[in-house]
Amino acid sequence: MTPNTDEQRRQLKAACTVEINGFAEPTPAQWFQEMADWAQANDVSHDNYGSGQLIEGFEAKVAELLGKPAAVFMPSGVMAQLIAVNIWSERRRLPRFGIHASSHLQLHEEQAFQALLRLHGVMVGHRLRPILADDLSAVAEPLSCLVVELPAREIGGQLPEWHELEALKATAAASDTPLHMDGARLWETRAFYQRSYAEIAEGFSSVYVSAYKGLGGIAGALLAGETDFIQQARLWRKRLGGTLIKQSPMVVSVAMRFDQRLAMLDACYQRALSLATCLQAIPGIRILPRTPQVNMLHVCFDADRAALLSARDEIARAHGYWLFTHLEPTEVPGWCKTECYVGDRLLGVENQRILQLFTDLMRHATQDV
Repeated sequence: MTPNTDEQRRQLKAACTVEINGFAEPTPAQWFQEMADWAQANDVSHDNYGSGQLIEGFEAKVAELLGKPAAVFMPSGVMAQLIAVNIWSERRRLPRFGIHASSHLQLHEEQAFQALLRLHGVMVGHRLRPILADDLSAVAEPLSCLVVELPAREIGGQLPEWHELEALKATAAASDTPLHMDGARLWETRAFYQRSYAEIAEGFSSVYVSAYKGLGGIAGALLAGETDFIQQARLWRKRLGGTLIKQSPMVVSVAMRFDQRLAMLDACYQRALSLATCLQAIPGIRILPRTPQVNMLHVCFDADRAALLSARDEIARAHGYWLFTHLEPTEVPGWCKTECYVGDRLLGVENQRILQLFTDLMRHATQDV
């Protein structure tokens, strides 16, 4: 019987031997043991309210990588970005900042910038593509800062081309508008731009990066910028309850695999390119963007959602492959989409196998149509 409940589907997913999306994740026991071994091997001591060799060393490492004088570890990206836009709004005495319609701040944070900080977000650019220089020039009012997401997750991980990004930086500098980077997935952009992280971040007055997206940490984020900006950010972290007594577990979880994960992302991007080519050969499947710019993409299906979920479950039960978890409707009636993030799980799966599985998926999902 095809599983119908969330619990039945969770069990079916757990029974699969191969999951297509993301990086393989250890069990909690395996994870904690790995952290303990790394902490012992590196003689790690706990931090005390954010002070200590481990956390300060990691902050300095990330700051140098981003080409910024300083960085501060935060328990969440939501906190890091709210602090950043608040500091720029305070400095400019202007409670209005620029934001893309698909931004995490707009879609996934329950309007925190307005409810908590009384700030107003001005939509900049077209909602289906990255922000460009002309979009900023078209804003008729001054902004305390402009939030730019690299890459933009909700539109398939799209990036501006390098010359477009450089033009945006120049336009922002000419209008004296600080740029804040939502770099939750910045680590994934180097493979496309073929530039260092410092080059990509140059021209941004502040940069947020995730400590777990792509890196595999437990949680957390870092905010980087000028020294005085980061001093203010530390103050706001304390005011918002984010200066936890011990942040070393979060820092250890990302620091222990940081270099290894960064080194894997080029291969993951190349795998995303070949995956897109493979999937686009299947009738009823489209990729956004058509040529991926990072190791994530949106896969769109011309099929009913319930039928796709049922077909996915049949394939999982028959072959032990879990193709995706979430399906969302698209703006085109009758189409659905899922996000695919290419991690190490997919590196060992041949395109021929992917082609077979997704062809079967579409055949099962559309056989009664």
